[in-house]
Amino acid sequence: MCWTHRSVVGRLGAMTQTLTTQATRPALRAWAGVAAITASLFVFLTTELMPVGLLTPLSEDLGISVGVAGLMVTLQGVSAGLGVPFIVAWSRRVNRRVLLSVLLVVLALGNLVTGIAPNYTVILTARLLLGFASGVFWAIGVSMAMRLVPERQANRAAAVVMSGISIATVVGIPLGTFLESLTDWRTTFLIWSGLSALVFLTVAVLIPSLPSANAVSVREVFGLPLRNVPLRTVLFTVVLFVLGHFGAYTFVRPFLEAGTGASPLLVMGVLMVFGVAGAIGNFIAGHTVTRSLRGSFVTGAAGLVVAMLLLLAFGDGATGAIVALVVWGLSFGVVQLAQVNMTLAAAPETFEAAMSLNTMAYNTSIALGALFGGLFADHLGVTSVVWFGVALTAASLLLNLATGRRTSRSAQPVA
Repeated sequence: MCWTHRSVVGRLGAMTQTLTTQATRPALRAWAGVAAITASLFVFLTTELMPVGLLTPLSEDLGISVGVAGLMVTLQGVSAGLGVPFIVAWSRRVNRRVLLSVLLVVLALGNLVTGIAPNYTVILTARLLLGFASGVFWAIGVSMAMRLVPERQANRAAAVVMSGISIATVVGIPLGTFLESLTDWRTTFLIWSGLSALVFLTVAVLIPSLPSANAVSVREVFGLPLRNVPLRTVLFTVVLFVLGHFGAYTFVRPFLEAGTGASPLLVMGVLMVFGVAGAIGNFIAGHTVTRSLRGSFVTGAAGLVVAMLLLLAFGDGATGAIVALVVWGLSFGVVQLAQVNMTLAAAPETFEAAMSLNTMAYNTSIALGALFGGLFADHLGVTSVVWFGVALTAASLLLNLATGRRTSRSAQPVA
């Protein structure tokens, strides 16, 4: 009897261990898929913002001004912003794993063409196509990650994917600047082409089939802000702060070189400091947005204004520039996470449509910010670009202060 009891208990233990192992394997594969999507965000974002750290050598090699070189950011942002609602709607029945794989192939080829392009016209054409791919990824990437894991872990998966923004800022852009200092800007883009191809293989292996689960027409996407007042207000707020932030941030390297005679190594260090501060700001905002979404955005936006004023006042020295970029990075990390939560909270029942509109507003504003910043830099000097950033981020802050109480009553934060 005792032997039989021990035998049964032993078998039950073995069965339990087997079932646990079988349950763990899908969970590990699901989170590996989330990691693959995070890696996709990393290569997309670093490609989009890579010219920020390469403006000076790129413009010198191609014989163009830094303002014209900034069009690399502008053109990609325009196509990413304006094209995304249409492409997402037209591809609404395409398997999301297949769609992401195609986007990564386009990214790898675009970086390859940029690295070997004979002239600036070819580069801008490649950036235009890259923008379409980048915009679609921003619209589908987070929702793909949330579908890979159990529903109770969906918000955690979204947070992991969004951490790719911090990783790209901390590692990607400074690494691109460092690689350029060792080789040249063309080799840097070729390396990123290979990295994009590697991420494509990772996605192909780790992500399972994901049939489209959210068919949204173009009419529905564009009709959403007409019916949803909180979402419309959030989108205006996003446009203003992105215009100001990226208008100024795109020309940080020329500003530092003009004011402090910064070397490529110092520029890389300052950009890395900004990225680390941004990651810390994201972490802080992860705790504050669930307590006070509006307060988090207001604090972050105010920090952006203060940081740019600090850069104008003390940016002619290395210490002052670093302090300003620390404040800037912390504030941007808070604002970045807050605006995503504001968008999703304003339209929780139309997730993909809201993200399409957010992507359109965000990327179009990146493009226009770089364009306007280039015009200011070429005609009034790089210092005027920072003043442009101060004005627009302050306008975003004032808009949120004027309308925030009304919209916060209608939209609760998403974890």
